[in-house]
Formats: sequence, structure tokens, C-alpha cells
Amino acid sequence: MELTFDRLSKQFGARIAVDRVSATLTPGVIGLLGANGAGKTTLMRMVCDVLRPTGGQILLDGRDATSLGDEYRALLGYLPQDFGYYPDFSALDFMRYMATLKGFSSRDGRARSMQLLEEVGLADDAKRKVKTYSGGMKQRLGIAQAMLNDPAILVLDEPTAGLDPKERVRFRNLIAGFAQDKIVILSTHIVSDVEFIASRILVMRAGQFVMDGTPEEVVAQAAGKVWECHVPAHQAEAMSASLAVANVRYATDGHAVVRVVADNAPTPDAKPVEPNLEDLYLHVFQDVATK
Repeated sequence: MELTFDRLSKQFGARIAVDRVSATLTPGVIGLLGANGAGKTTLMRMVCDVLRPTGGQILLDGRDATSLGDEYRALLGYLPQDFGYYPDFSALDFMRYMATLKGFSSRDGRARSMQLLEEVGLADDAKRKVKTYSGGMKQRLGIAQAMLNDPAILVLDEPTAGLDPKERVRFRNLIAGFAQDKIVILSTHIVSDVEFIASRILVMRAGQFVMDGTPEEVVAQAAGKVWECHVPAHQAEAMSASLAVANVRYATDGHAVVRVVADNAPTPDAKPVEPNLEDLYLHVFQDVATK
């Protein structure tokens, strides 16, 4: 299975949200990484046929997705950034309602709903009203409903919003297992969401793909731009205000180790270090992050 973006564009008035992006996606987890406002959500909404492109096409195995209509939409699972729910439904009732909309029989819908609620850790709370759920629980419910129809293409827009670290690990393990023979597009600005499970990363900035490759290939583009500096603590604070600082470790002797992303050594004794995905993100979006 191949999902292709062919010079895909979306314009709202004079603003170009997605600008002629092209890529061909195959099964696996594709991390769509970018700062807020990069165009990720607009792209996801076009993939899910919520928005129609201004220009270009989305192709599924060479066929135009728009012309496929319901046949294409039946293959999709979608968790939007602003997930809507019915507050007076229990989680099980909500899942069964969504299953009915997706064409399940009552019996099969209940069974599938309980299976997914178990997988996302909500089985013990399945009969509680959704309005009593925490933000993280609601997000897990959103992930469950997106997977109801065992979709061939799963689109997750900022899926870990509201999840605590333990829930994030559960989510990553769930998605990694699910994606073995499916296309999973995971849109996020949180590096750790994709660092360990994505087989491919698309970096999006100002509506365009500016990097595309495996995590290792993408991270390599920050090589020679990451430094560790041993400086007095007061200098560390000044560096944080003026440079793209990834991390500061304070010692008890009044000094600090500062990890900086910069084209050139920020201090005379700065030592180059191996970059990671977070460093790459800072390299691409440091001007956005410091505004």
C-alpha cells in the first residue's frame, strides 16, 4: 500500500498553509514533526478528507483518494487535535455508538469496543461517563475510537496531549505494534512521541517538508552543530536567553554544563557532541522557539 502526496497544497485566502508538498508513504510509523503553525493539522485534515486541497492530489496506490470516496474513508482512522465526545455517554456507550457509525453490528461493536478499551487501559472505567474522565483518559478514548475499524491508514494529530509519561509509553508501544502492516501518520511537536517508534520522519516548516528520512538520516543533518560548554552558572543563564539551549545541568561548584545548538562553537572551549532528534528540532525551529 502506498499513500502519495502529489504537490499537495492548501490555501486560506492569502495564507498558504500547505505549500506543494510531495511524498510517498508506505506502512510504518511516519512522524510528522513541526512547530505549531507549520501546517501539520491542515495536512492531516486533507489526508482524512475533511478538507479538500487547493491544488495537487492525494493518491492511494495510484488512484485519486477523492474519487474513491467512501472506499477511501473506510480505510481511515483519525484522532483530530480537538477530539469531540459526548460527555453524558459512558466510554463504552461512546465506543459502541462510534462502532455503529462505522457499520459494526451491535454484538461485534461491543466486543471490539471492549477490546480497545482494554488495550488503552480504560476497561475498568468503561461504564463511567466521559465527562468524569481526566484529560489523559479522554485522549486514550480518542485513540481507541480511531482504531475501531482496524484502519489501514491511522492519522493521529498531537495524540499524546494530556498523557502522563507512563501513558505516553503505553501509547508508543500500542502504536508500534499496530503499525507493522499499516500506515500510521503521527503529527506532533513533541520529539519523544516519534523518536523511538518512527521509521521515517518528515519535518514540516512553513507549509513545506524541509527534511525527509529515517530518524538517523534526519538527525545527521544537525551533526557539527551541537556543543557542550562548561561555564559559570551565571553565564549559563545568559546563554539560555540568547542561544538555542537544549539542556543545562548545574553542578554544586557554581558551574554548569550547557548543551547548545549553533552553527559555530558558542564558547572557546565548547566541545562538539553527537546530536539527537531534539537537537535537530531546535536546529530547524530555533527562531520559532525563541520568539
